[in-house]
Amino acid sequence: MNKNRLEAFSDGVLAIIITIMVLDLRTPSEGTWAALQPLLPVLVAYGLSFVFIGIYWGNHHHLFQAVKRVNGSVLWLNMHLLFWLSRTSFFFQR
Repeated sequence: MNKNRLEAFSDGVLAIIITIMVLDLRTPSEGTWAALQPLLPVLVAYGLSFVFIGIYWGNHHHLFQAVKRVNGSVLWLNMHLLFWLSRTSFFFQR
């Protein structure tokens, strides 16, 4: 398999993970700073999750610059990484 296909797949999955994370954000009932206060833990969890996923995306990109070929083991290890990254916002919100 071409490494570019795996990298593109991983980029797509990470984009979907970030998109799903933002779906947990709710608009406040009022347009005041006080109305944002109860939502602060969710906003902080989203911010931390976004940065965490961004760091993994950057490292993943740099790692695949060094890869020459992809075999079945690399595919499964990549899927394992993507699975745990998809759980990121769940871990930060608990």
